Amino acid sequence: MSDPTHDAKVRRLFDGYERLLARPNEPADDDGGVLQRWRNPVLTAAHTPPFWRFDLDPATNPHLAERLTVNAVFNPGAIFLDGAFRLVARVEGADRKSFFAVAWSPNGVDGFRFHEEPIALPETDDPDVNVYDMRLVAHEDGFIYGLFCTERADPAARRGDLSAAVARCGIARTSDLVAWERLPDLVTRSPQQRNVVLHPRLVDGCYAFYTRPQDGFIEARSGGGIGWGLSRRIEGAVIDEETIVHDRRYHTITEVKNGLGPAPIRTEHGWLQLAHGVRGTAAGLRYVLYAFMTALDEPWRVIHEPGGYLLAPRGRERVGDVGNVLFSNGWIARPDGRVFLYYASSDTRCHVATTSVERLVDYCRNTPPDPLRTGECVRQRLALIERNRRFRGGE
Repeated sequence: MSDPTHDAKVRRLFDGYERLLARPNEPADDDGGVLQRWRNPVLTAAHTPPFWRFDLDPATNPHLAERLTVNAVFNPGAIFLDGAFRLVARVEGADRKSFFAVAWSPNGVDGFRFHEEPIALPETDDPDVNVYDMRLVAHEDGFIYGLFCTERADPAARRGDLSAAVARCGIARTSDLVAWERLPDLVTRSPQQRNVVLHPRLVDGCYAFYTRPQDGFIEARSGGGIGWGLSRRIEGAVIDEETIVHDRRYHTITEVKNGLGPAPIRTEHGWLQLAHGVRGTAAGLRYVLYAFMTALDEPWRVIHEPGGYLLAPRGRERVGDVGNVLFSNGWIARPDGRVFLYYASSDTRCHVATTSVERLVDYCRNTPPDPLRTGECVRQRLALIERNRRFRGGE
């Protein structure tokens, strides 16, 4: 027999869920001239369907309690497919395990709705303990590839150390974001690999990867920097040699570590690249997003490198499971030049910022590089002030 009180609770639960999904988004009040942030997050834990979290059977859940809590939704890969903006988000349960799920929107800024079920990602012979942060790329070979971090316990950890882990680059491919084929993990000479990105085109007949080699699971130590390597095949990809193409630098936004975000966007002036940089502060690590460009014919060679960050955490973005963090591994460039940049704040929620290829190219080509010393930074700013004297009104 139906329980009217329980049924009413279920209706309220789903009504609130639908109101959240129907909430329109709007641009934030300020615009720095390059990117336009949007006010509301596009995905949060509350955007996951209630039937992913609640047992709706009154016999087994009379109080309508959450049985499988979703803690956070963040770090989405992004692609435009079948007329819709689609995000493959990292969904983290209360048990700390992450999985992937697809959400779609007709306009890219609001109304994101998850598919009925999360992705049942195939496992390798050595099953993943945790997977996260998928980068999506529509490759010229016809497949959509998802590259992600696969984490397993470190077999060499000392007894009792349950936090030591080994990170590798997992690879899967699909044509529809529904059916996925799992390929063997990427093999490199580096002890750990995170933030690996597949270039959308073959280079010298090879599959080209941007890598992020590091010595430890968290600390880069002697590793770090954005690397570059080639593999003759994608089924059982092996990189024999990695070259660091964008290294860390002392007293910059990349001093602790850095890594590429999504696959680059091709423009007539070069490849637009988005990355994250990490520096240490008294309050812990601070993650920001920065942009640069590489050459069209040599997509590993940096040709424009603006100083400082493109986006940094602010306001409520600073607060979450891991505070003071912005991270992006997904953006979408449309044929009309619009760019939708999806980023997560503090390992908790997903946001969108919009811009254009033209604005990003202008930013990369005309923003001065970091001079790396205080004296040179002051001279750089004084030169800007001097150039601006004739444009200042009222003097």
